[in-house]
Amino acid sequence: MKPANNIWIQKEQCPCGDWKCFIKYEGEEQGQACQPTKNGTSLSSSSEVVFAPYVGQIFKSDDEAFEYYINFARRNGFSIRKARSTESHNLGVYRRDFVCYRSGFNQPRKKVNVEHPRDRKSVRCGCDAKLYLTKEIVNCVTQWYVSQFSNVHNHELLEDDQVRLLPAYRKIQEADQERIILLSKAGFPVNRIIKILELEKGVQPGQLPFIEKDIRNFLRNCKKTVQENDALLTEKRITDMMELLEACKAMAERDEDFIFDFLTDANGKVENIAWSYGDSVRAFNLFGDAVQFDITYQSITYGMLLGLLSGIDNHGKPIVFACALVQEENPHAIVWALQTVVRFMRGRPQTIVTDLEPGLRDSIVSEMPNTKHVISLWYIMSKLSSWFSLPLGLKYSEFKSEFEMVCYVESTEDFGHLWSHLITKFGLGSDKHISLLWSCRACWAFSFIKDCFVARITTAEYMRSVDSFLKGVLNEQTCLQVFFEQVGLAAKLGYGAKEDLPFVHLKTCMPVEEHAQGILTPYAFSVYQHELVLSVQYAIIEMAKGSYVARHYKKVEEEYLLLWIHEGEQIHCSCKGFEQSGVLCRHALRLFVTKNYFQLPYHYFPIRWRWENSFLPMDQESSRLVKEEYYRALHSLTDTLLTESLVSKERFNYAHKELTALLDQIKNMHVDEVPEILTNNFSES
Repeated sequence: MKPANNIWIQKEQCPCGDWKCFIKYEGEEQGQACQPTKNGTSLSSSSEVVFAPYVGQIFKSDDEAFEYYINFARRNGFSIRKARSTESHNLGVYRRDFVCYRSGFNQPRKKVNVEHPRDRKSVRCGCDAKLYLTKEIVNCVTQWYVSQFSNVHNHELLEDDQVRLLPAYRKIQEADQERIILLSKAGFPVNRIIKILELEKGVQPGQLPFIEKDIRNFLRNCKKTVQENDALLTEKRITDMMELLEACKAMAERDEDFIFDFLTDANGKVENIAWSYGDSVRAFNLFGDAVQFDITYQSITYGMLLGLLSGIDNHGKPIVFACALVQEENPHAIVWALQTVVRFMRGRPQTIVTDLEPGLRDSIVSEMPNTKHVISLWYIMSKLSSWFSLPLGLKYSEFKSEFEMVCYVESTEDFGHLWSHLITKFGLGSDKHISLLWSCRACWAFSFIKDCFVARITTAEYMRSVDSFLKGVLNEQTCLQVFFEQVGLAAKLGYGAKEDLPFVHLKTCMPVEEHAQGILTPYAFSVYQHELVLSVQYAIIEMAKGSYVARHYKKVEEEYLLLWIHEGEQIHCSCKGFEQSGVLCRHALRLFVTKNYFQLPYHYFPIRWRWENSFLPMDQESSRLVKEEYYRALHSLTDTLLTESLVSKERFNYAHKELTALLDQIKNMHVDEVPEILTNNFSES
């Protein structure tokens, strides 16, 4: 452990409150890895063939020969050790002796005056298996050759599942050492650490390359170092928190819109601190209708949790509203962080998205009674494996599939019925995680939250972008002051001009598509366009009293009910796509097209998704409009050119030749020349 570094990890305590039931499965995010064998090694390594050494075999170095002999010994049920070496003044070490671990006999030790001396039985039995190396110089090149070799043992050789338990092969790799230290500091006993490592590595019980005794010895050897580091870390926490507080005060002097707050303990030391920026408050007025409060990262170095209040702008990018650092041991600190960052915003969001943190639910109800609390289903699905794969075993895949289906049931009555059936079928009635999910079902089940506006912050795409942002800011070398500066820089860039915004081309040529393109940002328009493209796969069937049914042409999904209200030109779809995201669903779009709408009513283009609601400067907004004009002009010319060029082969060959030359010429032009030339062409025409 290096106290100079600030180590951030994702919070590992289970939402049920038990440290000892959450296991992170690296393989689920990184894809399918090589399949482990029964002894925990990969198939590729276990199938590697090592032939028996022989007299005269040549190696480049004695280390190479030793590694070769180790591999041979392991695959033949024994281990080796280094015996004597012989050296001379001219050649240095010129002979190496490697022997079986049971070679020789233990010499009797001197008796120590203790009441209960430990009588350890020796494993040495005079085995004569050996490999002797001799150094020689050939053509000025040093090499080693096998001068003697014997593979005759006077003891039983071990099987594969036994040989790995020999001390020579029981190694705790550096990555495993760090994991063991973290789990130990979190309060896990050694036997539980063993089980967690077995599950994370995907090996059978008892098949790790080390045993419980090795972990105990490792932790005992680390104990003194850990105690020394803890003292250094305590001092570092105090110093860095004071530096962070001074940085906030300095920022407040430079920027009158910057706001921060903090709490101190009985000794005057800073315990919790939160801050926000003037641009953050202004951004909240535009995009604060749906926010996320993330507390999934904790600092091992400082013993603190990071609370991040964020949202999504009209370009689909994460936008930082406020940050907080609180003591992880204090559950009330999380509530303080939420209350503080929301107070900074001088308003209340329509919807707040969190994880399953139990303390947040009561706080949201008391502090934001008019705000809907939503627990991200993406977060719940990421935890299913660690909760249920072990108790369900081979039935887990079937359970996961049925669980997802139950999540999206439209009726609360149907949800309750199917939930009971699911729990009974898989025998999970007494599972504490099932009880936790049921107690907060009103925050995550679709039938309860289908009318909640979440602005697409519950999508996997957004969740991954936030996680990517956090991993970019939180790195091992980030002290609190540097972290503060990086968050401020990231927030400022988030509110600034969006460079290289994509131009989304038309796909359907429908008037409703062209109309929306000029109103929505590229991000919102791409979502709208995706729904419009898929809308043609649905048939609209008129029912009674202004109701319609949308049915997929392959009938691969259930039917959706649409209600048409002529006054106000309103459509309500049972899928609740517009209510949740602010972008019309494919079913409603299909009905509008069926009713011969060429332009949709403006109330179906929420302000938060429009171009006019951007932080874009006026010059960039003008640039966007000019680019759209360029696109339409060139698109019209290329359509005409294509039609005329296909009349004859002669026309085609000429157009192809000239266009190829023109394309090469354009590629060689400086970028800043293009707008001026195009503008002149438009003015001349």
